[in-house]
Amino acid sequence: MSQTQFAVRTYQDVREALLEKREIALLDVREEDPHAQSHPLFAANFPLARIELDAYTRLPRRTVSIVLLDDGEGLALRAAQKFAELGYTHVALLKDGLAGWIRAGGEVFRDVNVPSKAFGEFVEARLHTPMLSAPTLHELQKNGDDVVVLDARRFDEYRTMNIPGSISVPGAELVLRARALAPDAATRIVVNCAGRTRSIIGAQSLVNAGLPNPVAALRNGTIGWTLSGQALEHGSERRFDTDAGRDASSLDASRKAAHALADRAGVRRTSLEEASRWAEDAARTVYRFDVRTPEEYEAGHAPGFQNAPGGQLVQETEMFAPVRGARVVLVDDDGVRANMTASWLAQMNIETYVVDGVSSGSLNETGPWRPDRPQPPSVPSLAPAELSALLADPDSGVVLLDVAPGASFVKAHIIGARWILRSRLTPAYDHLPDAKRYVVTCGTNALAPYAAADVAALTGKPVHVLEGGTSAWVRAGLPTEGGESGMVSPRIDRYRRPYEGVDNAREAMQAYLEWEYGLVAQLERDGTCGFFVV
Repeated sequence: MSQTQFAVRTYQDVREALLEKREIALLDVREEDPHAQSHPLFAANFPLARIELDAYTRLPRRTVSIVLLDDGEGLALRAAQKFAELGYTHVALLKDGLAGWIRAGGEVFRDVNVPSKAFGEFVEARLHTPMLSAPTLHELQKNGDDVVVLDARRFDEYRTMNIPGSISVPGAELVLRARALAPDAATRIVVNCAGRTRSIIGAQSLVNAGLPNPVAALRNGTIGWTLSGQALEHGSERRFDTDAGRDASSLDASRKAAHALADRAGVRRTSLEEASRWAEDAARTVYRFDVRTPEEYEAGHAPGFQNAPGGQLVQETEMFAPVRGARVVLVDDDGVRANMTASWLAQMNIETYVVDGVSSGSLNETGPWRPDRPQPPSVPSLAPAELSALLADPDSGVVLLDVAPGASFVKAHIIGARWILRSRLTPAYDHLPDAKRYVVTCGTNALAPYAAADVAALTGKPVHVLEGGTSAWVRAGLPTEGGESGMVSPRIDRYRRPYEGVDNAREAMQAYLEWEYGLVAQLERDGTCGFFVV
């Protein structure tokens, strides 16, 4: 299929769709790092290499309007061909890609999850969310003042680094749990994240819900704490108790406040049955999310609902729901978390619904989310023991290719494996040793069969996949190594966040904060967000 067989959409076409709230999926099909350097506000990152894995979940309606962009690398055309093969019928290319957007006067943004981060800054600018500086919090803790620090990030992020003494309470849990964690109305509550967004949204959630305690966001989160010269804890395990906030009095107060707030924001009401009918609608996209914790979700959830813990859904909205103009339906089992999450999504100009009065009998599907994916190509496989024997034979001519995320490869990979980006297979091929046969692996063998078909088409050589992927190799007790040796492609599949990890340069952290401060002005120049506050 040639480029002329795909429609072309201009900057103005996309802008009009956004302003009119017509459904559109503006997708940047580059890897995450180049995406993070420059992209339109509502361009969701949707790497070419993962289209088969993610398309049916992130773009559930095959007739949705899709507009693809790259920066002249030719990735958009290749992506369009893949989407067409998967049954998507309204696929177009952005005229002249990112450069065309910029020439037409379109605003471009850095970093990832920009709509959510910009919304956080918008909220702080409009509502003047109470803030507490890192030195002030440190002084309060040192003096033994009555203060509770609640970390609104995911638990895995919290374990990496946290404010000393803080408790992990991911965003959607705050309003449900805070009354139990700070039962004395005089106790000061400070909400933090790594930077600013989840601190602001978390603290403002407690303020909006009418909590009687003095509440503040920790200004600039763990970045601000570090820049002020304070030490962080690592490996902490403090989490909220699962029963916290579920006593009758606390739950009733939290539920009433959350419901009233959602109503003020324009959140609508629906049922599981109606949401199920909407999912079959050929004219509208609907996303159905269960905003509870992953543990609760796996113990029992409504069929068709994907797990999206509420704090992360607000933080990464364009990744969970890349179709701008779609319906979003939320569910919980307490009447608090879905309403609080919905109140924020509605203020982000998203048509949002909450399922009310869900009975435990309706949450009857167990286990993790099982994404719908196309049937992978039929590729012969090798068991770990068979591959081990081939790799030990110098005459086998086997070259092992690993298409797992770069971070996973660096952490541990099969000795001698070469790491390649599927989207950059052709240039990587020039740097591979001659082979009689290729074997392709990844973490769980999800992506490997699709990549193996690409390798076979490019090389004309026999190609196998490792049965069960690298995880099966590890379970078989076979050796691995870590490090970057064997990386043939540039490591651009993930953008290094300046607020992640424990070894970030102070200059990078400060630059990140200054970037966040400028987001409100960028929103005004862009003019398409439709954000508001209540």
